[in-house]
Amino acid sequence: MSQVPDSEPLPSARALLGQRSYLLFWGSRWAGSLAVQIQSVALGWHIYELARQTMPVAEAAFVVGMVGLVTFIPVFLLTLPAGEAVDRYDRRKILLICYVVEMTSAGVLAVATWQGFASVPLLLCVAAAFGAGRAFMSPAGTALGPMLVPRSLLPRAIAWNSLAWQTASIIGPAIGGLLLARSTALAYETAFCLYLAGATLTFFINGRTKPDLQPGSRLALIKEGLVYVWRQKIVFGAISLDLFAVLLGGATALLPVFARDILHVGEEGFGLLRAAPAAGATVIALILAARPIRANAGMTMFAGVAVFGLATIVFGVSRSLWLSVAALAILGGADMLSVYVRQTLIQLVIPDNMRGRVAAVSTLFIGASNELGEFRAGVFARFMGVVAAAVVGGVGTLIVTGLWAKLFPDLRKADRLE
Repeated sequence: MSQVPDSEPLPSARALLGQRSYLLFWGSRWAGSLAVQIQSVALGWHIYELARQTMPVAEAAFVVGMVGLVTFIPVFLLTLPAGEAVDRYDRRKILLICYVVEMTSAGVLAVATWQGFASVPLLLCVAAAFGAGRAFMSPAGTALGPMLVPRSLLPRAIAWNSLAWQTASIIGPAIGGLLLARSTALAYETAFCLYLAGATLTFFINGRTKPDLQPGSRLALIKEGLVYVWRQKIVFGAISLDLFAVLLGGATALLPVFARDILHVGEEGFGLLRAAPAAGATVIALILAARPIRANAGMTMFAGVAVFGLATIVFGVSRSLWLSVAALAILGGADMLSVYVRQTLIQLVIPDNMRGRVAAVSTLFIGASNELGEFRAGVFARFMGVVAAAVVGGVGTLIVTGLWAKLFPDLRKADRLE
């Protein structure tokens, strides 16, 4: 990362409006993210409702955590080969195939719910298929985006990419909660239509979307990507910090339990709780889109992770809906800081012909943190209780933050993101 004078201005955010293919990409990302949020909200609530018909709270919470495990397994098995494929084949076409997979998963859920044969095993199987699609979609999208903008616009594009995800994450859970109050099948049908919209926008992206072909076998290329991440200690430190912090601190998998049996706020309250982290993240994303971080990036990231842990503890002990919403909003904003720094580091440092493989490693870490974090929360809830699962996770995040600050001094001292 080169040092540039503070007086040198970054290109205006308006310059992104002149990048037609990027705008199509952004629109597809927003539609797909909105679909993911609605489907995730519906799936989490649906599977908890089915489990509670025959199980007590603790066991039903464990079943919800199983969604994370069955989603992670295909991510773990497929992500590294997916990264190699993204660096070999047309990234736009890979995204289109992923949209077809996600549309199929939403369609199956809609039909099963409408016809009345939805069950916990069926929902878990669809969650696994969803994970398989995401194993390819995340590295393909991460690697395609930088190909569509000039390098000088990349920091702003990263912030706007995050903004697409976060705004969808606010609207999605709220819409999902409202749709669930009317019909679970309607929520799945809405997700299907949004996936279709994302696929359509992706289809019309023009320009170069296929990377230069790299010599070597698939295994050698996968190994090259792993070695690259290991040797780039700043990158490795950033993605591994996210892995362990969210693995320990992630409490969103337990939101159906908190909404139904602790805060007693129903489907609408559940949608509000799910939207709160994204609301906080969107505020930070808007700030970063207008004023990207130009100094003390490493310390900013560590501070964000520490606040994430503290907010998780507050959420765990809260018995007030609005205090819980506030804690989740702060949690989301703090997480946005670390996500922004990590994504900018990865996409600025690595060459284009490595982006797919490095993004795949990052996806594997993120998948482990999110999906295994959900499973961890479910297991802890089963044996320690739901509240203890959230609080212990927040404390663990604080411990990891301090430990990583010592283990990766170069990451802590990282300054500019240009």
